[in-house]
Amino acid sequence: MIPEELQYTEKHVWVLRTGEEEVRVGITDIAQDRLGAVVSAHLPRVGDVLTVVQGMGQVKSAGAAFDVHAPLSGKVVAVNDELASNPEMANEDPYGEGWLVALDLTDTGELDDLLDASAYQELVNQS
Repeated sequence: MIPEELQYTEKHVWVLRTGEEEVRVGITDIAQDRLGAVVSAHLPRVGDVLTVVQGMGQVKSAGAAFDVHAPLSGKVVAVNDELASNPEMANEDPYGEGWLVALDLTDTGELDDLLDASAYQELVNQS
């Protein structure tokens, strides 16, 4: 299931617009499924400024690591601290409680470069 209300990157990161210039970011169900049971998440700090496609953290399972790249440029305004003590949330609810960070966008025009649900589904079908 690929939620229609989200936008996606080719690197299996989702984006939910939560305000005029704010988004919430997480890894997709496809990404968490490929990883297996998530054991830790290393995320940026509140206040960090990210640029699009810059590495912003890593989600790890017992046998793999998934490098998370910033889908958009902006300042980190929130980090899901719950993932530190409950990393399995990234598996159990990747589109909800398993979110990673919230960003205050530098350039909302970058949203136009993201995939919609149908384009992301097509990408997944090809891999």
